[in-house]
Amino acid sequence: MGLAQAEIERRGIVTASITMLPEITRKIRVPRALEVPYPLGFPLGTANDPSGQRAVLTAVLDLLPRRDVPVMESYP
Repeated sequence: MGLAQAEIERRGIVTASITMLPEITRKIRVPRALEVPYPLGFPLGTANDPSGQRAVLTAVLDLLPRRDVPVMESYP
């Protein structure tokens, strides 16, 4: 994902990602990432929890205005 993000950013489109593997994400140096405490395959948390999933999406979207990249925030 990091290589795709870099190319998209070079074309002027701001990106942010959700990661469950922060140590790898730091090495790749994606511009903006949200570290979540969920297992692989569940980046938005548990199934059937729309309010929790919305909170994760809101948190990652809140990273879009950040210009101090690379930045990685932890959720929650």
